[in-house]
Amino acid sequence: MNKIFNPKPETWSSILKRPTQTIDDIEVTVKEIFKEIQKKGDEAVAKYTSLFDGVLFENIEVTTSEIEQAIATIPEELKIAIQLAKSNIEKFHLAQKTAKIEVETAEGVQCWQEKRPIQKVGLYIPGGTAPLFSTVLMLAVPANIAGCNEIVLCSPPDKSGNINPAILYAANLCGVTKILKVGGIQAIAGMTFGTKSIPKVYKIFGPGNQFVTVAKQLATQFGVAIDMPAGPSELLIVADDTAIPAFIASDLLSQAEHGTDSQVILVSTSKVLIDEVEEEVQKQLEVLPRKAIAEKAIANSKLIFVENDKTALELIDEYGPEHFIICTKDENFYVQNIGNAGSIFIGNYTPESAGDYASGTNHTLPTNGYAKNYSGVNLDSFTKSMTFQKISEKGIQNIGKAIEIMAEAEGLQAHKNAVTLRLNKIRE
Repeated sequence: MNKIFNPKPETWSSILKRPTQTIDDIEVTVKEIFKEIQKKGDEAVAKYTSLFDGVLFENIEVTTSEIEQAIATIPEELKIAIQLAKSNIEKFHLAQKTAKIEVETAEGVQCWQEKRPIQKVGLYIPGGTAPLFSTVLMLAVPANIAGCNEIVLCSPPDKSGNINPAILYAANLCGVTKILKVGGIQAIAGMTFGTKSIPKVYKIFGPGNQFVTVAKQLATQFGVAIDMPAGPSELLIVADDTAIPAFIASDLLSQAEHGTDSQVILVSTSKVLIDEVEEEVQKQLEVLPRKAIAEKAIANSKLIFVENDKTALELIDEYGPEHFIICTKDENFYVQNIGNAGSIFIGNYTPESAGDYASGTNHTLPTNGYAKNYSGVNLDSFTKSMTFQKISEKGIQNIGKAIEIMAEAEGLQAHKNAVTLRLNKIRE
């Protein structure tokens, strides 16, 4: 682990650089696959599913019987845990509903705003060594609450041509309307263009590797929205002598085990804590099943000592972490002043894992510094705001003259005429 003491502000950007790889080669591959799927549809999807996932089948849609079989294999204990998480996620996202906003801006000029669901959404759920069924809850629950008509889920199949049973269980529980055995670039391209088997959607959600991330960004060039640009998982913890070293180490490792390109950082005003956390990390790392993955991420981790909370906060805001844990005596200083973070966890007994699974907040969050200008997924992510207005005769008289003057000043005579004709009609 890399220890850094009192780094100067001019070095922060290099110290806090994410371990992301170049995407030049990835972009070429993504564009080629997009072009082929746009042209050949399911034929190209099948080709790349065979190439990347090593499986070939005629029907990529998951059947009712497959879902039933999957449900039967899920241990009751896991079902109960998933149901608890779903309940808490529902409570938190239901609370985000807002009523219609209505205001009379001038006498006779009525304006209002209403939120309407995005009708067709696509959810991408990674498979592989860590099938993220928890992400199904994080995306499908708010999609349902928002009232999305079509909720399409894509997830890569295993070598036997199956999707992880827990993913199918969660998808069925949360009202996903179509589940497809397709992953990677081909899944994103399929939902972007639409094929015979894969519906075209209006917005794509969900995490993925660098290929999926670049594919999502390319999808925006074809009129499909995405939740956010997202990359490898990251965590920053700020802690002082009041923190429990074993807890801090466990949180660092919980993010490090996501992938070799995950990034974890500890910022502390205590040199003693930094040493104790480093020892705990090595101890806990030895018994992790995903040790090989976590070890590589930890090798790129940073343990940063700063003199005071003010400096720590400035450094943290510069980084803009996806996950931010506060374990300090003066936690309110950070809570009240943090400007850039995806999701914030406060106190010794609030592990980041809680937000990943069952506290109720959403774990689909901006990474790579995008917390400076993006929100994490929330109920509004699945809706769009529409504005309405109705103007009476009195209303157009009240604002008409101003519209005429402004339209004429911009040289838009037809705009002015649209008002003048109405005002003349009223004067008749």
